[in-house]
Amino acid sequence: MTQAAVREESDELERRRLGERLREARKYLGLKQEEVATYLKIPRTALTDIENGQRRVEAIELSRLARLYRQPVGFFTGEDADAAALPVDVAHLARRVAALSPQDRDELGRFADYLRARSRAGQG
Repeated sequence: MTQAAVREESDELERRRLGERLREARKYLGLKQEEVATYLKIPRTALTDIENGQRRVEAIELSRLARLYRQPVGFFTGEDADAAALPVDVAHLARRVAALSPQDRDELGRFADYLRARSRAGQG
């Protein structure tokens, strides 16, 4: 396999990963493809192609999507490995929690511990 073919295959894989992250974020927020396509001023089919990894995303489009989905661009590109490794809903919660006071974060941590313990008790 030539170096160009390997690179093309790698680019294709990255487009699919990007599309999957974009789709998950859209669905998590409860947005329809038509709504997002209207926001971007592109046809819905173009958004479908982006989410399927069949169309390249322009930098401006990615920036607008990140703003709409309330995620950093690096989350979608995989450059922010920590954020990209988290499920969309957890990453969303982490960003919201970051704005809380230290005391409120402590309280939220105690509540998370309570929920975990309750869940374990219900399983056993």
